[in-house]
Amino acid sequence: MLDKELYDSWKSIMELYMTKKIHELTLADAIQADCDVKATNIILQGSPTEVYVLVSHHKVAKDLWERIQLLMQGTSLTKQERECKLYDEFDKLSYKKGETLRDFYLRFSLLLNDMNIYNVKLE
Repeated sequence: MLDKELYDSWKSIMELYMTKKIHELTLADAIQADCDVKATNIILQGSPTEVYVLVSHHKVAKDLWERIQLLMQGTSLTKQERECKLYDEFDKLSYKKGETLRDFYLRFSLLLNDMNIYNVKLE
């Protein structure tokens, strides 16, 4: 599915440049078209599916990249919020009345695993 969409993307970019007659294309235009196709493919292949769906209609690599940067800004804010919550949760971690040692250990292990996933380091 992704390969077909990348092909369609390449095809539409090439159609933009094909509206001119081949002999009217300058070398710079041809190189630009080729670079746009390659850059767009690289960017789209490395994009998460949810981002790909939102940006795959962009035909110029620069526009595509700017849109992805805008979309991913929210991701870094979400990560910062998650890190703050993990630090807070660690600071407040304590034994609950009636809790077994095994239950406490499980909560502690889950918290440490989440901290490792988000690369949160304790001092």
